Amino acid sequence: MLNRDLLQEKNKELMQKLSQALKEDDSDKMAEYLQQFSEGVQECILQEYDDLRGNNDIAILAQRGVRQLTSEEKEFYEKWAEAGKSSNPKQALTDIDKAMPQTVIDAVIDDMQGAHPLLNQIDFINCQGAIKMIVNADNIDLATWSALSSAIATELAGQIKEVDMTLAKLSAFIPVSKDMLTLGPIWLDNYVRIILSEATAGGLEKGILKGTGKSQPIGMCKDLNGSVTLGEYADKTKTKLKSLDATEYCAAIAPLAKKPNGDYRVVPEVALIVNPVDYIAKITPASTVRDLSGNYKNNVFPYPTVPIQSAALDEGEAILGIPKKYFMGIGAGESGRIEFSDEYQFLEDNRVYLTKMYAMGMPKDNNAFIYLDITELKALDLRVEVTNTEENPVNTKQKASE
Repeated sequence: MLNRDLLQEKNKELMQKLSQALKEDDSDKMAEYLQQFSEGVQECILQEYDDLRGNNDIAILAQRGVRQLTSEEKEFYEKWAEAGKSSNPKQALTDIDKAMPQTVIDAVIDDMQGAHPLLNQIDFINCQGAIKMIVNADNIDLATWSALSSAIATELAGQIKEVDMTLAKLSAFIPVSKDMLTLGPIWLDNYVRIILSEATAGGLEKGILKGTGKSQPIGMCKDLNGSVTLGEYADKTKTKLKSLDATEYCAAIAPLAKKPNGDYRVVPEVALIVNPVDYIAKITPASTVRDLSGNYKNNVFPYPTVPIQSAALDEGEAILGIPKKYFMGIGAGESGRIEFSDEYQFLEDNRVYLTKMYAMGMPKDNNAFIYLDITELKALDLRVEVTNTEENPVNTKQKASE
């Protein structure tokens, strides 16, 4: 688990700016904000290192985001630090025949899921070393009581998808000051996980929600059965949602209960993913009720719903769906090595490293997500009237109107 205290308000603002730069594909702004963010995190870690120097209490260290490393992880970070402190780090890293351990990627995934609700909701796995992944598109039952006829085999085959994990590559830049390299493996691991998880999560969310499918994931808003132009999938037609009253909201959800082949499935819960501004300005007013005591209750939906905020979506749009019906795999590249980057050199005291990862994702079926237009979503107009009478001194009535 990451130490969330390290992500101070200033750093959170920088991550919001980084997410916006990712959305706009502004590489200059991405580099600028990542550098500022990494400097803030390094400053915090260096301070914590001074405060906790000599403290070997595992519980206290864990609270600060410092985890116990495996022998493989410790060796990896030691060799990285040794190479980074050399006069020719690029050559030194080339000479190291040591890939980033899979357990580090596992920890990064855990960190991302803990901090980003969307990533915690989807089917998100470490596919380290896998070139192709076999995905069960609809949790079908592969057992059969009778002989596997050609018709059944064809039906089952249509529900199994093969995902090429090499189609989308994710380059993660890690600025590391020379001071950080001297702290030791556990502190370097703490820093690397923060940078990888926070910087990578924004790119992943963009791909998961709105990826075009061309050298990036296929987003939830894309039509798997629609036109594909130069490798890019077209958007689904938006469904206009004007209120969250039971009739209209449940009518919007109902299509999720039908599989692409016409069969039905149980939908115990849905996710409603919106821009943070829309969550405050539209979703909260439309899903807030007042009890008989006059207290407000938020996120009250007529159908079990998990609201999720994501800066990857624009204002006025939303995605409604079954999050576990989205598959995302992530892993280190073929070598999994840390490389020295000549591309970005921001400060003389910093050395910038690069790790190449691959991440590919797609909806498991085309009926699992609905693209919404919420520009006209109305607030739930609630009034509480208190009437004093002789028979009942305090008679509280609650009225709701659209």
